[in-house]
Amino acid sequence: MSENTSGGFIRRMFANDIATDLAEGRVLELAEIYALDAVNADERAMIDHYIKDAPEGPEFLERVREARETLAVSFAPEEAPPARLLDNIMERIAKDAAQPAAEPLAIPAANPAVDDLAAARAKREERTRSGGARRWIVGAAAAAVIALGGIGVGAYVSAQNDPVNQVLQAQDVQKKSAPVPGGGTATISASSAKDSFVVLMDGVAPAPEGKVYQLWTLPKDGSAPVPQGTMDAETLSKPAVVKGLASASSVAITVEPTGGSTAPTTDPVLVVGLSA
Repeated sequence: MSENTSGGFIRRMFANDIATDLAEGRVLELAEIYALDAVNADERAMIDHYIKDAPEGPEFLERVREARETLAVSFAPEEAPPARLLDNIMERIAKDAAQPAAEPLAIPAANPAVDDLAAARAKREERTRSGGARRWIVGAAAAAVIALGGIGVGAYVSAQNDPVNQVLQAQDVQKKSAPVPGGGTATISASSAKDSFVVLMDGVAPAPEGKVYQLWTLPKDGSAPVPQGTMDAETLSKPAVVKGLASASSVAITVEPTGGSTAPTTDPVLVVGLSA
């Protein structure tokens, strides 16, 4: 996105506010601006210096990572957007943001203390209006970027909340595939950051009649296998997400009676090691 479109517009709007936000501990409000590259080198350096030792630093970086990751995987337009679409959106945002705020009613001052109180109240209200406008504009700009990528805001939120997508799109995801006896493969996608893994069976025939495949995690401490759900003919081709990666050494698949078992009743047809 060019400097004279959304990034440049947001930067001009907020350049004077970043130092104030940092001074008042509102660094998390800058995460989306930072992720959209709507800060210059000096502003980025200020933010980087602040979060280096700030307790909210990890949360800030996680919000930046999630914003960039989502935009990266979502920006796959099926057709070119209409000419000047983004420019028109940003011009509308600029026009709306430039509308003057209603003047507060004047309150007669009875004494200097009342004057000071009125001034403090006006300053707080101005700061609140400024912060609200900034959050609204950044949200609108992000929505514009997502829309240009061919995905609606609703779909964006839905994808972010999907546990399967959270694992598959994690930066640290690791995948392993193994052949299943009888044909097909099982792919394990594991993310330590999400403490979860996804199992996807491809080309695997359903279990015999009256039977289902059952997932198990094998704990690192050597204790009994933990049941993690079953896969019948209808769910066999759908991804299954399992929590608790950190405590598991492997994932196993057995064939069990319909409804599943509390402990394995057959030897596993497949065992795949997990990397935590």
